Parts: sequence; structure tokens; C-alpha cells
Amino acid sequence: MTYKYDRPTLLQSFIPIIFLIVALFINVRIYGDASLDGSNQIILMLSAGVASLVALGLGIKWAEIRQGIVDSISSAMSSMIILLLIGSLAGTWLLSGIIPAMIYYGLQILNPSIFLVAACVVCAIVSVATGSSWTTSATVGIALVAIGTVLKIPVGMVAGAIISGAYFGDKMSPLSDTTNLAPAMAGTDLFTHIRYMAYTTIPSISIALVIFLILGFIKGGNIEIEETQVILDAISGKFEINFWLFLVPIIMVVLISKKMPAIPAISVGALLGAVFALIFQPNLVQEVAQFGEGTWEKGFVGIMTSMYGDISFTTDNEIVDGLLSSGGMHGMLGTVWLILSAMIFGGVMERSGMLKRIAEGVISGINSAGALIATTAGTCVFFNITASDQYLAIVVPGRMYADVFKEKGLAPENLSRTLEDSGTVTSALIPWNTCGAYHSKVLGVDTFTYLPFAFFNLISPFMTVIYGVFKIKLRMLKDAKPQDA
Repeated sequence: MTYKYDRPTLLQSFIPIIFLIVALFINVRIYGDASLDGSNQIILMLSAGVASLVALGLGIKWAEIRQGIVDSISSAMSSMIILLLIGSLAGTWLLSGIIPAMIYYGLQILNPSIFLVAACVVCAIVSVATGSSWTTSATVGIALVAIGTVLKIPVGMVAGAIISGAYFGDKMSPLSDTTNLAPAMAGTDLFTHIRYMAYTTIPSISIALVIFLILGFIKGGNIEIEETQVILDAISGKFEINFWLFLVPIIMVVLISKKMPAIPAISVGALLGAVFALIFQPNLVQEVAQFGEGTWEKGFVGIMTSMYGDISFTTDNEIVDGLLSSGGMHGMLGTVWLILSAMIFGGVMERSGMLKRIAEGVISGINSAGALIATTAGTCVFFNITASDQYLAIVVPGRMYADVFKEKGLAPENLSRTLEDSGTVTSALIPWNTCGAYHSKVLGVDTFTYLPFAFFNLISPFMTVIYGVFKIKLRMLKDAKPQDA
């Protein structure tokens, strides 16, 4: 391949990465959980500046660097639009009583001891049906975090169970975009890819469920029936609670399962939430409105406020009050800023060829099929950290290793499975990745808080390496038997 500029060396390519890692370490050490309020974004921007200086030193024109940034941001534009729409959906679903209804009935059904397992299974089912971990977090995920809070279960565990179930369903659903993308990159078909994923995904989720079951009995909370009833009374005293409210999430799940794109489906969900708010919670709509003359104007202002701004409700119970708030679109702006900053850094690194140079250096050290699978998994995690996007963490390694897998005699399904086991699931564990930023904001739980408990996501990359190496060893033994005879 010919380069229009000097090809970066491996050392030059690592300079921005090292700066990013060191700066983020210092930043998180100083700011702690508040690092996502803006300081991490600044670090990502500064890292993009370092990468740009290296690129300029290689002779790359600023116009080309800028175009790389624009292309990178464009690839994440859909995610940012979805994030804003999710803010509106959360607002109208709170105002309409949909989320309070989920909390109300969930508290009556879910036992604290099995809550983590139940949360994981419920999210897995919803995610398989919709093909979207994002939609799962934004709907049942929000309600489950609230229920877990009431049941006095550590919020990190609850979010970890939600993320685990959501990503299991995301991986195994034929409706998922990443589940379709991975086999396309590897050169295999969708259902062969899903069948091959089952060999690693089923054991991973089984181990995760066992751990959640054990944690449930150890940390299952301690809430009395009387205390639960007080909370139920506080919710029903503020909202009109009925089963008709579940019609909105059901319609949304059906639309997505019928392959309606996420943006229009979430928009429909948000608008239906607004309609149901006017039908079932007219008094609360009026309460949210801070100005306006007459019922019609106040209704309009109340709905609009729930979609774009901060709303909260007070009851005679402090625990319930902490659950009944939403930031609307406005509450998502900090996360959009984080994604923009991350994509700027990723855009400079990709356009300058530094990410590719690092990947090529890794490929040159592969000398066995087992090492290839492990390296592919590690590369997916690396791209989730540096490129800050799960799609790049699937596409780039998929293109890089497709020919190498063929050379090693490995079926393309091995590559597609590794891409998903490592690229898809670990994206939710990186705070500045589009997925990590999204789930953290939607669930209201810091990424590093739920990371230790997202057992499925943590186990999957190791499971794909262990299983891949085991199958290769088994194949080698089978091939060797006729020769020994």
C-alpha cells in the first residue's frame, strides 16, 4: 500500500494512547465519579490534540485530519440522536406513569433474593425480542434500577445484572445490528454465526446467573412488607396506576421486533408516553407546567418540559422521591459531549493510520491459531477503548483478521463469534465508549460502579478464548490420531 504521508512508527502510534491512559488515570484519581461531568471529555480532546500533532508531524494535512474527525462523528450521529430521544422517552414515561407502574407491580412480584437473576432474565428476554441492549436499558432497565433501590440491593449489582441480560439478548437476537454486522465482516451467514455463539454465550450467561443467584441470597436486601406497602401507597397516591400503561412499552417492543429502525420506534414510544400522560395523569401534567394560561397551554408546556427538561415529583416518602425524576433531552447533553469528544480522538487516530499501525504490529507477532483468537479478542477490547465505538471494534478487527483466520484453517464463524464475544459486550464497560456512556447515563449508575458486576460482559471474552483454544487442541488431537496409527 502506498501512503501519501510518512507511515507512523509503532512508537509514534502509541504516543496518543499512552497520553490518554495516563491522563485518564490521573483525572479519575482526582475527580472520581465526577470525572464524567466534563474533565474526561477534556482529556479526550487533549488526547486528540496530541494525536493531531503526531499526524501533522507525519505530513498529514489538517484538512484530512478534520475529515477524519467529521467521518468519525458521523458514524456516531445515530447513537447521539437515539440518546437524546431516550431522554424524551424517559421523561414522558415518567410523567405518564409507565415507569412508576413498572416499579409498582415489580415490587409486588420480585423477591429480593432472586431479584438479580430475575432482572438479568427479564432484560435478556426483552433484548432478544428487540435486538437492542440500548432499548432494554431505557425501558425495563430504568424500572429495575428503581426497584432494586427500593429493595436495598447495591445499585452496581442491579445495573450489572441489567447489562448482562441486555447484552446476552443483543448478541443472540437476529434483529441486533451487531449480530448482523459481525458475520458480514467475517464472511459467514447470520444463523451459523448465532449457532457458533451459543457455544460460548450459553456457558457465559449460565455462570453469570449462578453468581447473581449467590449474590442475591447474600446481598438480597432487607425490606419489610410494611415498608414495601408504604412505598406502594406513595406511588399509587401520586400516579394513576393501571395495566393500560403497559400498552406503550408493548407497542414499542412490537415495532422494534418488526424491524422498525430504533430512531422512529423510540420517537413513537416517547410520543405515546406523552399521549398517555394527558389521558391518565392530567393533574401531574398541569403540575409540571411552570407557566401557561388555561388547561391547553399548561398541558402543552407540561409535556414539552418532560421531553426536554428536568422534572421531579414529591410524595410523602423520600425513597420514592429519589426515583421520580428525569432530565429529559437536557440530561443527556453531557453524555453526547462525551461521545463527541471520544469520536474526535478516534477519528484522528484512524485517519492518521496510527490505529492500523498498532494492529499490524500485533498481527506480526501471531504464530498459532490459539494466539490468533486471543489476539483478536484483545484487539476488539483495544478498539473499544481507543476508537470508543463498538461498531469500529467489530469492523476493523473483522477486516484485519479475516484472511489470517483463513490462513490458520479456521472457519469464519470462529472470527465472527470472537468479534461479538469481545467487541460487542466490552463496549458497555468503557466509560467514554458510546455504549458505556449511554448505559451509565440512562441507568444513572457510573460505569465503574456496575463494571465489576457485569459478569456476562466480563466472562465472554475469556470464554471465547478458552473455548477457541480448546476446540483447536481437540481438532489437532483428532488430526493426529490417523498419523499415529
